[in-house]
Amino acid sequence: MNYRRLGRSGLKVSAIALGTAQCDWWVDEATSRRLFDTYVELGGNLIDTADVYPVFGDGVGGRASEEFVGRWLKSTAKRHEVLLATKVSGRMGPGPNDQGLSWRHIVKAVEGSLSRLQVDCIDLYQAHDDYDDVPIEETIRAFDNLVQRGLVRYVGCSNFKAWRLMKSLGISERCAQVGYVSVQERYNLVERGRIESELQPLCVEEGIGLLPYNPLAKGFLCGRYHPQGVLPNSPRAAGVQSVYFNDRNWQILEVLRRIAQDCDSTCTQVALAWLLSRPAVVAPVVGASTVGQLQEIMAAPQLNLPPEDLVQLNTISEVPVA
Repeated sequence: MNYRRLGRSGLKVSAIALGTAQCDWWVDEATSRRLFDTYVELGGNLIDTADVYPVFGDGVGGRASEEFVGRWLKSTAKRHEVLLATKVSGRMGPGPNDQGLSWRHIVKAVEGSLSRLQVDCIDLYQAHDDYDDVPIEETIRAFDNLVQRGLVRYVGCSNFKAWRLMKSLGISERCAQVGYVSVQERYNLVERGRIESELQPLCVEEGIGLLPYNPLAKGFLCGRYHPQGVLPNSPRAAGVQSVYFNDRNWQILEVLRRIAQDCDSTCTQVALAWLLSRPAVVAPVVGASTVGQLQEIMAAPQLNLPPEDLVQLNTISEVPVA
């Protein structure tokens, strides 16, 4: 496994982060345990969850993902082998203060996450979404307080616009308080434009580690879908069809399949290897439903795509400038 520095921090993380939104949802506990054990055995060290995982129809966080991670850690004694990343800001109750990035909600939420995870410190605590109705100063001050108290080691963010992230970094520097070292955003071969136009250059310039989520476009880039084929038996299949089935994406997938065949690899591995070649990318956050899928995913960082293949993928997936 390759390890990379997380932004401007001194933290070294594996080139694949394990996502957990599926745990205790469409992946049962026994399978989830096998996945986590395999991930660590293969050198993975960054487990990413959130207090709201899984989110069901009522929009209120389910808490089950963090609870599972806590049970797994407690039963395996592998806390020293992994870095725990979780998130705050999603709705956790019916009240007006049960979501967001206020001091009150952050402090209350971290206590709940620590209890569910059964640990005394979170390695990477991330603002799950931006809330422009809360002063950035208040959010940064709350995160800084958690770091000073030893409850959190590093802080990151997710789903932030580039200018809001830059403003947050400026406030952290001006106030000599903790700053974001990472950002999570949707990024993959078929969804490039919004990230590469502003956020990615900012990450390069400011030393922010980019942790792409949905790196396989909900499974579309795994090669299981075909224009005239039957949808696979997956809880995401209908959503994949509605979002990703279009002529441009089929062309990208065709090139992906051809390169995978030439490299004696898989579409999944090629898509992740391409992503790992992009500026500022540290570790795609990838979920898996089976041990076989996870083993395939964990081999991706060892795949060095030839320059001509990278050019092909960049060209076919390039978003035209309006």
